[in-house]
Amino acid sequence: MRELERDSSYNTPARCSVALVGQGRLGTALAAALAGAGYRVLGPLGRGADGAGADAVLLCVPDREIASAAGAIAPGRLVGHCSGSTGLAVLAPHEAFSLHPLMTVTLAGASFSGAGAAVAGSTPRALALAAELARSLGMHPVEIQDDDRAAYHAAASLASNFLVTLEAVAERLANEVGMDRHLLAPLVRATVENWASLGAERALTGPVARGDEETVTAQRMAITERAPELLALFDALVEATRALAGLPAEQPV
Repeated sequence: MRELERDSSYNTPARCSVALVGQGRLGTALAAALAGAGYRVLGPLGRGADGAGADAVLLCVPDREIASAAGAIAPGRLVGHCSGSTGLAVLAPHEAFSLHPLMTVTLAGASFSGAGAAVAGSTPRALALAAELARSLGMHPVEIQDDDRAAYHAAASLASNFLVTLEAVAERLANEVGMDRHLLAPLVRATVENWASLGAERALTGPVARGDEETVTAQRMAITERAPELLALFDALVEATRALAGLPAEQPV
């Protein structure tokens, strides 16, 4: 993994024309963002589009459909995908690149400025284009090798998708005592900001970090009574938090 510096030595058209294939959340958001950054954007186009009239084609389709979408693209164009976990071989025989914004995209869209972006290219020119597209949207491009992509994508899922799952569990327990999730939101925001600025070890607070086993036991009993199906998750999180805090795993719950 390496963060990329700007390199103007390769012949990539300045503000080239880009066709986006895929009319879902990401394709729609990227089309709007690239157009706002000064690119001539075609699309988002429906699946099966051949990319005619564009210098580069960016496929914003599900991973399982990348190969077939790439097969429909006319030769002679740089072809990229937006998958976080997929390598470049699936785009052969095109000159290939990938651009995966490290940002969540909802139906309301997304702001890409300040986000990371995993990029790759089968040629220096393709890599330069991926990095330039990322920078034009205010993102920080980092080259991720094919054999690192699954681990990279797992980190992204843990940081984003699984965080939402965990907050859903917290919301469920809060609802048990009549508390709305909006009262938890400031706590979540502050925790994430502390983690971002201080790192995990220094940001960690709470009864496990303090070694307050009596409180941890009371929490476990409450979950046993109110949501026993969450007990395994709670126990796993307690043990992972003990390890982060540098406490011995064998302490009684």
